[in-house]
Amino acid sequence: MPIRNTVALAMLTSALVAPGIALARPTPHTKPSAAQAASEPSLSTQLRAAQQQIALLQAQLNALAAKVDAQATGSQVQTQLASVQADTAAASAKADTALVQAKAANDKASNPPLPAALKALAQTGISGRMYFNASHVTHAVNGIKTGNTDNGGGFAIKRLYLGIDHKFDDVFSASLVMDADSPVATTSGGTAGRGFFIKKAYLQARIRPELVIRLGAADLPWIPYAESIYGYRHIESTLIDRTKFGTSSDWGAHVSGDLAGSVVSYQLSAVDGAGYRDPHFSRAIDFEGRISAKYHGFNLAVGGYTGKLGKNLVAAAGAPALLRTYNRFDTLAAYQGKAGQMPFTLGVEYLYAKDKAFNSTAPIAQSALEDAAEGYSTFASINPFKQWSVFGKYESLKPSKDLHPGFKEDYFNVGLQWSPAKIVDLALVYKRDQAKGGALSTSDLASGVIGCSASAAIVCAGRGTYDEFGLYGQFRF
Repeated sequence: MPIRNTVALAMLTSALVAPGIALARPTPHTKPSAAQAASEPSLSTQLRAAQQQIALLQAQLNALAAKVDAQATGSQVQTQLASVQADTAAASAKADTALVQAKAANDKASNPPLPAALKALAQTGISGRMYFNASHVTHAVNGIKTGNTDNGGGFAIKRLYLGIDHKFDDVFSASLVMDADSPVATTSGGTAGRGFFIKKAYLQARIRPELVIRLGAADLPWIPYAESIYGYRHIESTLIDRTKFGTSSDWGAHVSGDLAGSVVSYQLSAVDGAGYRDPHFSRAIDFEGRISAKYHGFNLAVGGYTGKLGKNLVAAAGAPALLRTYNRFDTLAAYQGKAGQMPFTLGVEYLYAKDKAFNSTAPIAQSALEDAAEGYSTFASINPFKQWSVFGKYESLKPSKDLHPGFKEDYFNVGLQWSPAKIVDLALVYKRDQAKGGALSTSDLASGVIGCSASAAIVCAGRGTYDEFGLYGQFRF
C-alpha cells in the first residue's frame, strides 16, 4: 500500500505541474534575450509537451488500476483508486483550461483589434463608371447637312459617375453618387461643362429583404430596372430615358423589396418630380411605381407614373400656372436564356404617356388640348463566343399621337462588343435616328433636334436623319 500511495501521489503531482511547465514563458513586461528566444521552445511546442505528459500520466494510471484490480479487491484500495482518478481528471481539466487561455492570449497579442477608423474604412466602398465614345456623326435636315457643331468626328465622355457607399450595420447604410456630364461647345469656340450633379444621396434602412427604405435622391422604379434587363446602357439609354418621358433618379422617399423568394420585386417612390438635376419644392408630390417578376429566365414588369413633374410651383406674382396631371404607363417583357451554350436576351418595352407638353419637362397646361404619346422598343443580344456579344435594338415613338399622328420617330442601333475584362467593354456601333413630320430633342443627339427642322417643331414638312458610327465603351470599378 505505501508504494501504491507513493506512485499515485507522484502522478498527481506531475499532472498539476504539467500546465505550469507548458505555460512558462517570459511575461509581457520582460523581453527575452536573443539567446533565450533561441533556446526556449515555442508556445506550440510547450503545449504539445504538456499534452504528452497528461497522456502518459493517464496511461500509467490505467496500468495501476489494472494491477490493483488483479491483486486486491478491498474497499480501501478501491476508494484510494477512485480518489486518484478524480484528482487526475481535475488536474487534466485544469491543464486543458490553462492551455486554452494561453492560446487565446497569444492570438490576441498576435492579432490586435482594428482601430475605429480602420473599421469604418473596411465598411466603405468606392466605385466609378465612365461612358465614352470616339465616333463620326452625319446630321441632316431634309437631306442637307446641318452646321459643323452637329457633324464631324471626335472623342467624348458622355457620363462619369463616382460613388461612395458606407455600411453602418446590418440595417443602415448610405450612398453618394456624383454625375459629371460631358462638356459642350459654346459660340465663342470654348467649352462649358453641363454640370456636376448629385445623382444619388440617400440613407437606406434594410429592415428585411421584403422592406427596404431609402430617403434622398435614389433610383426610380422603372428606368434602372429596364437598363438592368437591356444591359447596354453605355451604348444608349432605354426608351423612356432616351425620349425624355422619364428620368432615372429623383429626390424623395423610396420603398422597395423582394417577395416570394425574390421571384417578385416591387418599388414605390414619392418624389419631387423634376429629376435629380432639378431638386426643388413644389405644391404636389409625384408617384412612380413598379412590380416585376423573374422566373426561369422570364422577366415581366408593369409600372407607372403620375404627377406634375415638379412644375406645380407657387408663382412669384399672381396665381400659379394650372397644369394637367402627367400620367405614364410602362410594361416590359423579356427572356434571358441560352441557345445551346450561347447566352442571349430578347425583350420588348412599351410606353404610353398622357398630357406631357411636347419637347418639354412640364405637363400640358389645362387651357390646352389633351394629347398622348406612345412608343415601343425591341432589343436583343447574344454571346456567340466568350468575351464577345452581338446586340441591337429598334425603337418607335409617336410624340403627339392624338393631335399630330403623322409625327413619328424611328431609332435603331446595332453593334459588336468585346469585353476583355470585367471592368471594361468596347463596342463597334452604328446608330441611326430618323424623325418625319416634326422635330424633337432626344438624349442620343450630340446637340440640336432630329427631324424636318433645325429647331423643335411639332409640325413640319419632310424628315431629318442622324447617323453615327464609332467605338463605344465603358470603364467601371
